[in-house]
Amino acid sequence: MSVTTLHRPAHRDALSLLETAFGDGLLATVFGRCTVEYDGRASSSLGPGDRLVVCKPDGTILVHTDESREPVNWQPPGCTHRASVRDGRLRIRSERSSPDETLDVAFERIEQVTAYEVEDRSDLTLTGSEEDLRRRILDDPGLVEPGFEPIATERETAAGPVDVFGSDEAGRPVVVELKRRRVGPSAASQLRRYVEAVDEEFPDAGVRGVLVAPSVTERAAALLEERGLEFVALEPVGERDPEAVDGGDGAAVDGEDAERGGSEDAERDGEADAERDGEADAESEA
Repeated sequence: MSVTTLHRPAHRDALSLLETAFGDGLLATVFGRCTVEYDGRASSSLGPGDRLVVCKPDGTILVHTDESREPVNWQPPGCTHRASVRDGRLRIRSERSSPDETLDVAFERIEQVTAYEVEDRSDLTLTGSEEDLRRRILDDPGLVEPGFEPIATERETAAGPVDVFGSDEAGRPVVVELKRRRVGPSAASQLRRYVEAVDEEFPDAGVRGVLVAPSVTERAAALLEERGLEFVALEPVGERDPEAVDGGDGAAVDGEDAERGGSEDAERDGEADAERDGEADAESEA
């Protein structure tokens, strides 16, 4: 397991590590003094306090204090994490589109930020690895699309190595970027850079870009469409990803949504949580 830890980092250094973690599908934790704001089916605020924030690559975010096993605030899988530095604070925002919810954490002081490349047995069984994904495509190129022909793997370009480079049935160059987990906007941006680099090598050839992953967030799907790029849902080991969607953010059913919320602070948000539970909608990845 690869672990990167920064002790009492400057906000910009913490931001850089978090952006890498969110882009590469790593587990990230941040401990420090922060405030928390939730807005969705209700609204809640937590004033300054020392808290541990856990950001998981499946879109889950948890805000813990030094008491109780339950987080004081949280968002479920399927959310999109973003980090920024504004007004002298490191900010982490978790957004969910269905229902529309946001959780904002603002750190005035950071004691520690850590990014973990986690590999456990259950995760490996479910999602495999990028190498498994590459082997599946090389063994059966039609998984990308009918007529796709792989030419090279790890092909060097000005923007870095392309996972799989090939051509479609019309002879147009195709750049294939592989991700073993649900991905966000950074993967779409990475694919765009590769396509632009290859386009410089083959001007007017109509270079195409295809992102292959178990699933993508709603924002990533929108960026792919906006940039003329494509997405193919594919599991590394051929098993169904419980988070898989055709570009949607978030997943819920009635029974789960009754337990979810942006804030679990009993003293401040008990009434608000009851209201949110009552308004829970049946949802599905779309």
